[in-house]
Amino acid sequence: MNLMCCETESQRRAYEDPVLLKDYRVLQNLLQTEDRYMPSPTYFSCVQTDIKPYMRKMVAQWMLEVCEEQQCEEEVFPLAMNYMDRFLTVVDIPRTRLQLLGAVCMFLASKLKETNPLTSEKLVIYTDRSITLEELTEMELFVLSKLKWDLSAVTPHDFLEQILSRICPDQERCNVIKKHSQTFIALCSTDCKFINYPPSMIAAGSVGAAAHGLLKTDNTKLLQSLHQILNIDVDCLKSCQDQIEQTLSSNLSHMAQLSESAPPKVEIHANHRVQHEGQPTTPTDVQDIVF
Repeated sequence: MNLMCCETESQRRAYEDPVLLKDYRVLQNLLQTEDRYMPSPTYFSCVQTDIKPYMRKMVAQWMLEVCEEQQCEEEVFPLAMNYMDRFLTVVDIPRTRLQLLGAVCMFLASKLKETNPLTSEKLVIYTDRSITLEELTEMELFVLSKLKWDLSAVTPHDFLEQILSRICPDQERCNVIKKHSQTFIALCSTDCKFINYPPSMIAAGSVGAAAHGLLKTDNTKLLQSLHQILNIDVDCLKSCQDQIEQTLSSNLSHMAQLSESAPPKVEIHANHRVQHEGQPTTPTDVQDIVF
């Protein structure tokens, strides 16, 4: 007897709720709550004794590559970075544990946002087996305890739909701006200088930068609209947008220089075996990470 399976591999997603998008109370609650989940921008000088900003950026770029290769939801990476920064705000750790912390933060964020979250086995492989499953699970509990099990952090992605639904009536153009804004948000998450910006400002600056790059026009009216929606000073919005654009420009220049000498990638297949095209791409010491 032949059995036919009608199940598909595609993941079902709920439609955007217009009531939640148009109800201003939802946006107000986000604005009132976001400060609760902001890390301290001074933790490198006040808490950490071994970890430097460039080390955070290296691990953040590795985390972003893992999320992209595994096709994680856009919210996973910024949420994982929020966990990492909040943890580093209260706990001093050696640099040799930073990649383990990054893997744990991705693990937790994917559990919260993904239908099929990242597996612990895959994360161990992505670290070139520099960590063990036991270390991952033990660190997971430690991070959860230090975050007080409060994982539903407000991130820039929470503001994105709220902003776009109010300023962009054209759905097709809105989708393009949203995609570019998500890229800018991920970029901001890798850079330490955006730690002291609230998620609402990063979301607004990303939308402004995306619209400015796509429309090639002066977006003074857009900044005024963002000011009215979020009640953020126009000069602050403009400054945030300019920093995002400068960060993008410098990253593109840096990536162009490294493109010819990029290390080979590690391919992870369904059977969890790793196929190397060269030496392992993930070093065990954060000082040796080169992107």
